[in-house]
Amino acid sequence: MRLEEYWGVGPKTRETLVDELGREEAIRAIESGDVRALADAGLARGRATRILRRATGGAGIDVLATSDARSAYNELLDLAVDHAVTQRAADRIRVLTPLADRGAMEDRLEDVLAARDAWADLAEDDRETVLEAYERYDERDGSEHAAVEAALALLEAGVDSGPFAAIADLDADRLEDAAEALSALDGRGGRVRDGADEELDRLRDALGAIEDMDADALELIDDLRSAGVRDVEGFRQSFEDRLLSEADVTIDRVRDAMPTDATDATDFVGATLRTLRSDLTAALDEREVLVASDLKGTLAENRDAVDRAVSAVDDIALHLSLARFALEYDCTRPKFIEGEAQSASRETSARSVQTDEEAAVSVVNARNLTLAARDDESVQPVTYALGEHDVTSVPDGVNAVPGAERVAVLTGANSGGKTTLLETLCQVVLLATMGLPVPADRAEVTPVDSLVFHRRHASFNAGVLESTLRSIVPPLSSGGRTLMLVDEFEAITEPGSAADLLHGLVTLSVDREALGVFVTHLADDLEPLPPEARVDGIFAEGLNPDLELLVDYQPRFGTVGRSTPEFIVSRLVANASDRSERAGFELLGEAVGNEVVQRTLADARWTTGE
Repeated sequence: MRLEEYWGVGPKTRETLVDELGREEAIRAIESGDVRALADAGLARGRATRILRRATGGAGIDVLATSDARSAYNELLDLAVDHAVTQRAADRIRVLTPLADRGAMEDRLEDVLAARDAWADLAEDDRETVLEAYERYDERDGSEHAAVEAALALLEAGVDSGPFAAIADLDADRLEDAAEALSALDGRGGRVRDGADEELDRLRDALGAIEDMDADALELIDDLRSAGVRDVEGFRQSFEDRLLSEADVTIDRVRDAMPTDATDATDFVGATLRTLRSDLTAALDEREVLVASDLKGTLAENRDAVDRAVSAVDDIALHLSLARFALEYDCTRPKFIEGEAQSASRETSARSVQTDEEAAVSVVNARNLTLAARDDESVQPVTYALGEHDVTSVPDGVNAVPGAERVAVLTGANSGGKTTLLETLCQVVLLATMGLPVPADRAEVTPVDSLVFHRRHASFNAGVLESTLRSIVPPLSSGGRTLMLVDEFEAITEPGSAADLLHGLVTLSVDREALGVFVTHLADDLEPLPPEARVDGIFAEGLNPDLELLVDYQPRFGTVGRSTPEFIVSRLVANASDRSERAGFELLGEAVGNEVVQRTLADARWTTGE
């Protein structure tokens, strides 16, 4: 395969990779998702990540049909990366994408959940041992030696269940032999490191001493003469003694190196040192080749054990990282509902997609990860469902179990959590289709071909409207399974047109049997909705004693939510800084219902005991 056939690899990138890695190694790095190798070769880390997502994720990345869906995806990966136990694991998490195959989703779920359970069951001391092993692995740049040492540390810790089973049957003796050889060899050039062989170290020390003398030969001659040496034989003997004491060379090597035809002391010392340098360099090279050959032989004998250790340590790090993420947010296994993601090339009618497959997205007590990551104490778990779901009970105070409609219009209070609900559903679906546990007590997910997530973008610019329609309509028309999560579409155009367009999007979603939630304040203007769509609502309940808005973030089903202007005006009346300002807000109170405003203020005062 040619490098240019990979997404994002043009002539310039190909040249960079070939120059730094070589063609075969570059292809191997791309196929294995090695962000670090590409980054070390000179690619920006973000670019390397995008190339690898396409190379390893294939069609999965195309599920993210809008920029907001891609943004939500990146935010999820950032949260998961926070729990990575190695840099390599962090890089592998960053290239995870939605999976197109149901079996692959289930397989990854099994691995991550097994790792979650194994990690949860480990004693605190064992957890520390594992994390310390991976800290040392990172400190050694994730090399083969680092991986073998990490495997030995895990074996010594006695962890052998769940993800650790991959190292349980490794031969510790073979790994120790390999670790010793890897420790002795410099992996970058095959050089034998200091301390690996006593004779090699002696030769290196001797050569270093001779090189130091040669660099200061004139000073050495002066030192010898200043010691009282006057004749040739005395000079020769003193020089010989200095070499034997400082360079750790044999007397035979020294005498063989001394010239017999030197014209003066400078010539004699220089020629001797040059010959010793040459002899020691040759002896050192010969010894290093011999030692390196023995070490490489040891590595070759244990190559299988090394390769298995490298792979196991790498995979364990990935699964432990994802397990720690799942434990942090109490994530559980989602249930996949029938209805494989459909091929976008499937023949469809011009009007609608007709299928007999079930489809659903449902959550019970789901938590928004973005809020949970901030330790926001106001996070309220929510229950919600679309399609042919199995949700049979709802929180106290909710009017009914959600129906089987696949499309819903969500209405209600400002700051009532409507956008957060969309984000939560988006997070659950993304995590499930990536084969990861989800932040809910229970969840059902039908994998989709296109996830259309559109956050509120306040602009009446015609270009914004056009670009938005271009991004959210084609997935509905593609013939594949689509999930629509659209927040306040009316914010990008004038209200009258917005209602008409939004009604059209809801109708199109129903016709194409998509799943979808559309957040809006224009519920009344959308009537009549298609009978296959329902209206849900989030309700504001008043003000607390501190005049803060009280909202029940749990939607109620089949009913329009109550907005909050009277509560906001009530707070403004209560907090007015002077009489004229208060009079102005009271006039607004009459517009929204003065009786409601006064009752709200009275309720707040009653709660405080005033």
